[in-house]
Amino acid sequence: MTSLALKQHLNSPLAMRVIPYLALFAGMVTLAGGTSFAKTLFPIIGAEGTSAYRVGISALLLVAVFRPWRFHLARADLGAIALYGVVLGAMNLSFYMSLRTIPLGLAIAIEFMGPLTLALIHSRKPIHFVCIGFAVVGLGLLLPLKAGAGALDPVGMALAAFAGLCWALYIVFGKRLSHIHAGQSVALGMSVAALVVVPFGVAHAGAALLNPAIILAGVAVAIFSSALPYSLEMVALRSIPKRTFGVVLSAEPAVGALAGLLILHEHLTGQQWLAIAAIVVASVGAIATTREPKVGPEPV
Repeated sequence: MTSLALKQHLNSPLAMRVIPYLALFAGMVTLAGGTSFAKTLFPIIGAEGTSAYRVGISALLLVAVFRPWRFHLARADLGAIALYGVVLGAMNLSFYMSLRTIPLGLAIAIEFMGPLTLALIHSRKPIHFVCIGFAVVGLGLLLPLKAGAGALDPVGMALAAFAGLCWALYIVFGKRLSHIHAGQSVALGMSVAALVVVPFGVAHAGAALLNPAIILAGVAVAIFSSALPYSLEMVALRSIPKRTFGVVLSAEPAVGALAGLLILHEHLTGQQWLAIAAIVVASVGAIATTREPKVGPEPV
């Protein structure tokens, strides 16, 4: 196929409808695969060191791309950016630390409870209470109420839940920055997050972070678990309605569980798969039935 024919094919109406969804799916797969690869570095530099690589290198990439100093920033926004960056760093660090003891798919499912709770906090419709019921059932199936092969580590679950809380706060604080340039807010926020996370990584891994081979792996983690999936999501957001985008994105716990199974050989019990399904149903229901508020543009 010639370049002209390929360009015409990609610009066809069918391709224009399909490509954004392929980009969104590719972003979810890339994120899950990148996070699975990141987990293989835990025995060498720990969750703290791996998180430091992800956040630190991502901050450098974002600053190099967006050059946030080019845009004016009001003094009143400095505190909002600081809060935004702190919760972003805490979210990344606590999520990676939860992966030390619980499978990837389950950690994502628990973390999803944060934004799901935020979406349902002002529930009014009867369907929203059904969604709450599914979420409670899903979380209940994951609670370590009895010992056994399927019991999850309470500390790991608590860290994933804290990551979910930080995710909800990230959304709240991010909306407060919707009036400034998106690239500036994300670059500065990620830089603050790096100031939070990198000291933990240095304290835990020390000189191991300077190993050239490990640095190369860290760059791969930053690209495949942050830069590339978020870029693909931005491509998808240009053509997919926000509500539909959120519904499709709700499949992320299941994608993470499959990535954990294929890459990390993390086998889940039937009860755990049922828990993931319940949380996905709750997320889909909440997003599909919640009216979008009429506000300004949201941050990236």
